[in-house]
Amino acid sequence: MAARWWRWCVCAIMAVALLLVFGVPSASAQRKKEMVLSEKVSQLMEWTNKRPVIRMNGDKFRRLVKAPPRNYSVIVMFTALQLHRQCVVCKQADEEFQILANSWRYSSAFTNRIFFAMVDFDEGSDVFQMLNMNSAPTFINFPAKGKPKRGDTYELQVRGFSAEQIARWIADRTDVNIRVIRPPNYAGPLMLGLLLAVIGGLVYLRRSNMEFLFNKTGWAFAALCFVLAMTSGQMWNHIRGPPYAHKNPHTGHVNYIHGSSQAQFVAETHIVLLFNGGVTLGMVLLCEAATSDMDIGKRKIMCVAGIGLVVLFFSWMLSIFRSKYHGYPYSFLMS
Repeated sequence: MAARWWRWCVCAIMAVALLLVFGVPSASAQRKKEMVLSEKVSQLMEWTNKRPVIRMNGDKFRRLVKAPPRNYSVIVMFTALQLHRQCVVCKQADEEFQILANSWRYSSAFTNRIFFAMVDFDEGSDVFQMLNMNSAPTFINFPAKGKPKRGDTYELQVRGFSAEQIARWIADRTDVNIRVIRPPNYAGPLMLGLLLAVIGGLVYLRRSNMEFLFNKTGWAFAALCFVLAMTSGQMWNHIRGPPYAHKNPHTGHVNYIHGSSQAQFVAETHIVLLFNGGVTLGMVLLCEAATSDMDIGKRKIMCVAGIGLVVLFFSWMLSIFRSKYHGYPYSFLMS
């Protein structure tokens, strides 16, 4: 009985010793960890004070973003900004990313909780290979604890790359709210002032005859232009800030029509605007052919031209719907 008790005590002592040696970190190891973390934060803060978006290569990315310890989040933009890459979207996204990073850097709420960084393909191709990444630009949040999850990759094709949209995504992932402050843009007020000056000048020159203000054709044309602009998605572009088009970095093929029904390109709205305008012009010609007092030959020509415009442009419109809404069952002339 005594021997069994003795063996049990020896095993318990050995277990406690092993737990103390291997299970509980020593004070020196903890101090070393805190020292490494302090050095990393100090380095990031120093670079951020010089440039809000930190440029990283493979070594910096592995040491400051991937390797522990880390008590901060890093928002990384993976891009390809070199001229020979011909990535127009990358340049546009970079401008918005710079605005967002500057807004955070110079805000009163600025802390070392998150940092902004970028990895250019020509400076860190090994990082792209490590993450199995084959497209740019891409935004990923590397959280303070653990690995990035599915929601930590920004849905660029759905949300667009405006600074405000990225700020909302960052607030969802990190609970850090960033108020985007854009540099003043005087182009809009200048154009508005120029337009008002032109209108005022015309009114002044025609002050003796103001009948043109009651011209139904002029007001109808202005209203039609406004309707075409709104129905083509221009307001969506203004709110979401989508790219003009998308160029495949591997094949070089440029897509002007977005493949999803949840997003669109700027070029796509211009195409839709043109198609809607063609259908509208065809309907106007048909109405004129039916109601005008011209000779029958000209009215026949207007009727045929109107029908042709409606059939052609409406068919192209259906083909766009079919490419975006997969399984769309209708086609008029062209699929």
